[in-house]
Amino acid sequence: MKEKIHVTVAISNRHVHLTKETYEQLFDEPISIKKPLNQIGEYASMQTLTIKTPKSSIENVRVLGPFRKYDQVEISRNDAYKLGINPPVRQSGDLEDSETITLVGPKGEVTLNNACIQAERHVHMNESKAAELGLKNEDLVKLKINTDKGGIMEAFVKISPNGFYEVHIDTDDANCFLLQTGDEVELEK
Repeated sequence: MKEKIHVTVAISNRHVHLTKETYEQLFDEPISIKKPLNQIGEYASMQTLTIKTPKSSIENVRVLGPFRKYDQVEISRNDAYKLGINPPVRQSGDLEDSETITLVGPKGEVTLNNACIQAERHVHMNESKAAELGLKNEDLVKLKINTDKGGIMEAFVKISPNGFYEVHIDTDDANCFLLQTGDEVELEK
């Protein structure tokens, strides 16, 4: 009988990644750290903003740092229904033909074309962990969930030099499977 491989769950709520230029159009203050994230070098900032569409808006959306080379808004399907948009399910950075969304900060507002997605489920890890598990970047794995509403979901592997071993799912997935941050699921190659 082969040994079971477990991975810890991290639930990702709606959030925004910004370039320094876009950030400076929205905020007068320097970006500041509220708390570090498990992914080494990344953090939730103190800064929040409003995301809006012609139909609706959502306030207090957290800005994550550090700055990126592109602007990206990640929301759940329930958020998309509220906002009246249909963002594609994509890997981070794959923004072509994604949704347009407006960001409102204390200093002003910016409308971003091709910036809003629903993030694809992914398992973060570094090269060492990937080698240990025999996985390559963008491999598709199955996650076996043993809760009262358990089941199987798929996620892709995301390898980075500072990757902290955990699976990122959005709030809709977490609610569907009755998962909480810190729960463990079984990874099947």
